[in-house]
Amino acid sequence: MLEQVIFLVFGMISLALLLNLWRLLVGPSIPDRILALDTMFINSIALIILYGLLMGSPLYFEAALLIAMLGFVSTVAVCKFLLRGDIIE
Repeated sequence: MLEQVIFLVFGMISLALLLNLWRLLVGPSIPDRILALDTMFINSIALIILYGLLMGSPLYFEAALLIAMLGFVSTVAVCKFLLRGDIIE
């Protein structure tokens, strides 16, 4: 039963990832595109965690944590660049 639910959630998150990709490509403004990219990071983290649950390996949780940190830092860097035009002061 749990495997069937995991595959269903895989499909739902994959659909959300495709919709975020569409918003990233077609987004009317730059902040919309940044938000879509950040949401894609969150969806990819969810997919990795689901795959880790399916395989029963704790290694995937560490990979999800690394992607979460990378997503946060990259979102902050892009927002800072858009606001000030410079990342490092």
